[in-house]
Amino acid sequence: MKQDFKPLLANVEHVHQTIGKKWVSLIIHVLNEGPKRFSELNAIIPDLSKRVLNERLKELEECGLLNREVIPERPVRTEYSLTAKGQELGEALSYVEAWALKWL
Repeated sequence: MKQDFKPLLANVEHVHQTIGKKWVSLIIHVLNEGPKRFSELNAIIPDLSKRVLNERLKELEECGLLNREVIPERPVRTEYSLTAKGQELGEALSYVEAWALKWL
């Protein structure tokens, strides 16, 4: 019996398109350590422009990998954290990071 791999290939391709964008895996890595504000992310990843950081955060939120929480204080704060889905992806990416440290 021949197995249909088209659905699997489509899902795998979608994942690669998402995490293959520049800065995405690093953002997930940083957020895997805990919630961060925009300014904290920008300070931790200084080569990442604010415009691109904003774009990537929106994309990750749309994919269901990221939570954006507005904290009504003075001044208003916005924190970003990984969803359960994002945390699982972060765990999977940690194996890639370990491989990179070992082999590259």
